[in-house]
Amino acid sequence: VLGNNEKLEIGKYIENNGENVNDILNLKNFNNKFIHSHTRTRANLKIQDGCNNRCTYCTIPFARGNSRSNSVENIIKQIGIYSQNGINEVILTGIHIGQWGLDFQEKMSLKDLLEKIEKTDIKRYRLGSLDPLELNDELLNFLKNSQKFCPHFHISIQSMSNATLKRMNRKYSATKTLEVIEKINTLFTKPFIGCDIIVGFSGETGNDFEECFKNLEIANISKIHVFPYSKRRNTAAFSFPDEIDDDTKRKRADLLKKLSSVKYYNFLEENIGTVQEVQVQKKIDKKTGLYKGTTRNYIDVYIDSQFDITNQILNVKLVKVLNDRVYGELV
Repeated sequence: VLGNNEKLEIGKYIENNGENVNDILNLKNFNNKFIHSHTRTRANLKIQDGCNNRCTYCTIPFARGNSRSNSVENIIKQIGIYSQNGINEVILTGIHIGQWGLDFQEKMSLKDLLEKIEKTDIKRYRLGSLDPLELNDELLNFLKNSQKFCPHFHISIQSMSNATLKRMNRKYSATKTLEVIEKINTLFTKPFIGCDIIVGFSGETGNDFEECFKNLEIANISKIHVFPYSKRRNTAAFSFPDEIDDDTKRKRADLLKKLSSVKYYNFLEENIGTVQEVQVQKKIDKKTGLYKGTTRNYIDVYIDSQFDITNQILNVKLVKVLNDRVYGELV
């Protein structure tokens, strides 16, 4: 049995029996491992681990510890390794990447890191999940002028009801979230905006859910990832009163999933007729027999080509949507 930190040192423990788990809340430093071999055209790069927030529903700090940032040097080196191996795009991931750099002796921000990444050979990068308050004017204006950033946003919203957000110990309002979403849509052309929403959190009244639904309905977003609330031991919300029954959770989740389907279809339709820069994958899609690639704004596109176009970045015209699949033609 290994802890989340010890698993990265499995070579040390493989001959031992028993448990090797230290208190992860005592960890102060990021445990970095370089990846030298990769089979995909788009690679994840972990820049941060842990979280300093204490949302009432969440066990992540107890499983991952407090926020710890990978160094600029390690991140830039890993990007260089990826570039040398023919990878064109990286996704910057972590538990809470908006907290990157705040634990350094000389504090840095995510924008500071992105300024360094702009100078590397990598052709494109994406960001993992961010809280609404972290998508501030300074960061958004920087991203707007970036040559490498893909306009694909994943916002960790969790609810669009103010009462529910307060019980979750989230630090923003539904109004502020709507403002951020509107700002993103103003600054970027057809950006993909996804979000996480928890339904059926303890104490969520019918009015709370209706407020959440209506705010999501008016929000110009592309997709909603819906999660029915599930209690977790050692969280503040574990003992919250007014639990929601499973049937109500399921009905509320179904309503949001239907809303998400409509929004996603509309987003795809809005992009039909546009010419997009597509990163083609290495393997032909087994279901369609076509090449598959991803636009900067996170649309999977299926392309027919008599030439080998694996792992190339090409201009593709999006021509039709069929069963939630987008088909394109090389330009």
